[in-house]
Amino acid sequence: MVKQSGNIRWGVAALLFFASTLNYLDRQVLSVLAPTIQAELGLTDVDYSFITSSFLLSYTVMYAISGALVDRLGTRKSFLWAVGGWSIANILHAFAKTAMQFSAFRFLLGIAESANFPAGVKAASEWFPLRERALAIGMLNAGSSAGAAIAIPLVSVIAIQFNWQAAFVATGLLGLIWMFFWRRQFYLPQDHPRISEAERELILDGQPPQAATTEKTSIWRLLRMRQAWGCLCARIFIDPVTYFLIFWIPKYLQEQQGLTLDQMGYFAWIPFVILAVGTLLGGIIPKWFITKWGWSLNRSRKSVMLFASLLVPVCCVALFYAPGMGVALIAIAGVMLGHGLWGNITIPAEVFPRHVQGTLTGIGGTLGGIAGILSQLSVGWTVQHLSYVPIFVAIGVAYLFTLGCVQLFTGKLGEIITIDP
Repeated sequence: MVKQSGNIRWGVAALLFFASTLNYLDRQVLSVLAPTIQAELGLTDVDYSFITSSFLLSYTVMYAISGALVDRLGTRKSFLWAVGGWSIANILHAFAKTAMQFSAFRFLLGIAESANFPAGVKAASEWFPLRERALAIGMLNAGSSAGAAIAIPLVSVIAIQFNWQAAFVATGLLGLIWMFFWRRQFYLPQDHPRISEAERELILDGQPPQAATTEKTSIWRLLRMRQAWGCLCARIFIDPVTYFLIFWIPKYLQEQQGLTLDQMGYFAWIPFVILAVGTLLGGIIPKWFITKWGWSLNRSRKSVMLFASLLVPVCCVALFYAPGMGVALIAIAGVMLGHGLWGNITIPAEVFPRHVQGTLTGIGGTLGGIAGILSQLSVGWTVQHLSYVPIFVAIGVAYLFTLGCVQLFTGKLGEIITIDP
C-alpha cells in the first residue's frame, strides 16, 4: 500500500462539496420565494406546477446526455460549463415576469444542473483511491443536503432586505465565484503542478493504466453488462426515496405531526443536516474499517449498507407509533441518516473504470428521475386517498431489496472490472 502523503485531493473534495451546495441552493431559491412571487405576479398554483415540472423534465432527460458529455469533455471543462450555465440560468429568473418565462429559465436550469453528479462522481474516481472514494462522493452528496438546509434562511434574508429578484442574482453570482477557484485549482492528478509524487502514487494506486481510460464505451454496451444493472437498480429504487424526503417530509411534519410554520423554521432543518452527516459517515466509516481493521472495501461498504437498510425500517415503524413531535423528528432523522449512509451514487465508482463514470452515472440519474416522477404521482394519490403509512412501508423495504440487487448483479465492490473493446 502506498504511504499517504499530501492533501491536494481533499481540496478537490471541498470544491465538489461546494459545487453540490450551490447546485441545490440555486434550485431551492424558487421554492423558498414561490408564495412571494405568486402574490406579486399573480401566478396560480397550476402555473407553479408547470414551472417546477419544466425543471424536472429537462433535468431527467439531460442526466444521461450530460453524463456522456462529461466523459467526452472531461471533468474540468464539464464543471465550468455546468456551473456557469446553471448560475446564469438562476440569475435570469430575476428578469422573469410570466409563468412561461419562469418555465423557460427553469428548463435551462435543469439542463445545466444535470451535469453536477456525473461530473462529481467522475472527479472523485480520478482523484481518490478506491478506499477513499465513498468518502469523497459522500462529501459531494453532503453538499446537496447543505444547500437545501441553508437555502431557507439565506434566501429569506436577502429577499426581506432587498427583494426576491436580488435573491436569484446573489445566489447565481456565488457560482461564478466558485468557477474562479475551480479553474485555478482543478487538474488531473498526473497534470497537477503542486501535487507531491507520494500523493500522486497514492491516488493512482490500483487504477487501470491511463491508456485503458481512453477507450470509448457505448451506452448500449454498458446496458448489456450485469454489473451495470446493480448500479442502475441502486438509482431506480433509492432515488425516489430521495425525492420523497426532499419534497414531502416538510409537508408531512406540518400535516401529520402538527408543526406550525414557526416551528418548521426551528426544527425542520434538523433532518436535512442529519442527512448530510449520514452521507459523510457513509464514507468515513468504511474507510475506518479498511485502515483500522483491515477489512476489504466490499465488506466495509456492504456492512454499512446493511446497517442502514435495517435502520430505515425500524425508524419507519417508529413513526407509526410516535407519541409526539420529538419522537417523529428523531425517527425521520434516523431515516435520513440511513439514506445518507447507503451511498447509492457511489457504487459505479467502486466497480467501473474511470472512462465510463460520467456515462453510467448519467444513465442511472435518468432512470432514477423517471422512477422519481412516477413515484411522486403515486405518493400524491396514496397520501390523498389513504395515508403516509404505505409510503413509509415501501421505504422500509426499498433498501434491503436494493442491497440484494447490488449483491446479485454487481457482486464485489472495490474490484474495478475491465471492459474489453
